[in-house]
Amino acid sequence: MINEPIVKDNQYGAEKITVLKGLDAVKKRPAMYIGDTGKRGLHHLVNEVVDNSVDEALAGFCTKIDISLNPDGSISVEDNGRGIPVDIHKGEKKPALEVVMTVLHAGGKFEKGSYKISGGLHGVGVSVVNALSESLIADVYRDGQVHRQEYCRGIPTTKVSVVGVSGKTGTKITFKPDGEIFHTTEIEYELVADRLRELAYLNKNLEITFKDAREGREKQDAFKFGGGLSDFVKFLDESNQPIHNKIITISRDDGEVPVEVALRYTSAYNENILTFVNNINTVEGGTHLSGFRSALTRAMNNHAQKNKLIKTNKNEKIFLSGEDFREGLTAILSIKVPEPQFEGQTKTKLGNGEVKGLVDGIVYDGLQAFMEQNPSIARRIIEKALLAARSRQAARQARELIRRKTALGSSTLPGKLSDCSNRDPAFCELYLVEGDSAGGSAKQGRDRRNQAILPLRGKVINAEKARIDKLLSNNEIQSMITALGTGFGGEGGENGELSAADFDLSKLRYHKVIIMTDADVDGSHIRTLLLTFFFRRMPEIIYNGHLYIAMPPLYKVQQGKKVLYAYDDNEKELIVERMEKENKAQKINIQRYKGLGEMNPDQLWETTMDPEKRTLQKVTVDDAAKAQETFQDLMGHDVESRRSFIEKNAKFVINLDI
Repeated sequence: MINEPIVKDNQYGAEKITVLKGLDAVKKRPAMYIGDTGKRGLHHLVNEVVDNSVDEALAGFCTKIDISLNPDGSISVEDNGRGIPVDIHKGEKKPALEVVMTVLHAGGKFEKGSYKISGGLHGVGVSVVNALSESLIADVYRDGQVHRQEYCRGIPTTKVSVVGVSGKTGTKITFKPDGEIFHTTEIEYELVADRLRELAYLNKNLEITFKDAREGREKQDAFKFGGGLSDFVKFLDESNQPIHNKIITISRDDGEVPVEVALRYTSAYNENILTFVNNINTVEGGTHLSGFRSALTRAMNNHAQKNKLIKTNKNEKIFLSGEDFREGLTAILSIKVPEPQFEGQTKTKLGNGEVKGLVDGIVYDGLQAFMEQNPSIARRIIEKALLAARSRQAARQARELIRRKTALGSSTLPGKLSDCSNRDPAFCELYLVEGDSAGGSAKQGRDRRNQAILPLRGKVINAEKARIDKLLSNNEIQSMITALGTGFGGEGGENGELSAADFDLSKLRYHKVIIMTDADVDGSHIRTLLLTFFFRRMPEIIYNGHLYIAMPPLYKVQQGKKVLYAYDDNEKELIVERMEKENKAQKINIQRYKGLGEMNPDQLWETTMDPEKRTLQKVTVDDAAKAQETFQDLMGHDVESRRSFIEKNAKFVINLDI
């Protein structure tokens, strides 16, 4: 028998369909357009407006962009481009400025004659910024006049009118993010400055000024790089020792897809390749990276064989792979594509098939020409690749052992791993725990159904300073790789990605990998070592949102039977203040945790592991260039860079355990 519906008049007709008009869709679901309504989404607004000005520079009409954080919380972005058109749009019967500012998917980027290349992905930029701002003023300098229109949450509050005269051209957008939409409207100066510096490197001779005019925070930066990508490589290499001073540059802009490359080799062991499409950082690579890698390997191998540079010992067989030629390489690849096709987890992987062969040909010809003209530099690069190849062969045994263990599954998982009973990776978590003591508490306090514990003894090897053979012979690294189940990236992979035989993210046994260390200096060091390992050797785990940091409390505050936990000094003071107000007579006991091992299993569960109460910090890499620089400064060979980093950032330290 078929049961009748509980509500008989619950009809689903046309009257139930809601149509969101204009910019209402943006206000209703802002995360669909800017990612989220937190810090990342807020800063995305600034990037959207700046990208419009950069598009004017790409088109050849803009040489200067000025950005300002104003005292009232608004942000101004001004360029000396052509200025947004203000005449009446025939189809919309409104001034073009108003159309651009209030209609999604409206702008010159969809008309090939206006912008051949555009950095924006979807053409919704400035109208989205308008919708998510409590106020916005657009000033346009054209034809000797200043045109202005004002808006409130995307709705025009004035008509487009002439408010002055001026001999300059360009556009100035001043907007104030909507506090009713964003969790915070506080713009972080350094976060914006890093992106502006990157844009200045990518667009040679473009002058970008950035000013913080907020009260008590006054500061200013100016970015302009005549060397473009060459200067970018020098910036990234500050902490490394180059094996040749001359930077290899390749550039061709006479075709449909302009290609620009700058590269140099250092004594480091990691590769550092950043790729950009229309100024967008393609962190997941794609066809352009594939073409670059294949050209690099082919050109280097051909030059080595032609000039008999592969010298080996008796009975030694050496085959130089792409991985060998990328050891110690710092490279920037920037291309401009009229109609880019992006794919991948974060829509930052280029999918245009025709780009691979095009980049391959340009890079191959450029490298061949450079090596013919600079044979001594070519010889040094080949010699470094030979050392890398010998190291790779020494690592092969360790790699094969790890592969066999991984392939055999749970029967050969590390003995110190306390696995969970659930076998669905989507519901499983792996805690990488500092030390046996904390590991013991975590094992007893965990939820055995879906929480696995892997204690790590001592400090993990530094992936920034160690070759692959040293990494793979380390017991803690072996245990992590085997427990994770993905294998370990390495040989092959000329298509811009790691070979599936080496690293397969689909085999990840836990979709949450959580680093849990003490809240002291040693714990911070171990956490940084683990982050370095994942960033350098398993970046896909970070890029796909699987890596987290546990946030254990620093203090236990107890008054009678009442127990609260504080995660920093400020929170501790607030708790104590509240307790004193509620009951002045009763004594307050404060315990500072020196390590996770000091907590009993119940406390560790309640404060750090219980999904209902814990705080997890998701590890993301929003700015790959900045991340590369920071890891090199902190974990690289250059002591002076490390000292400089500590001195520069010491003022931001809140909790220092000596």
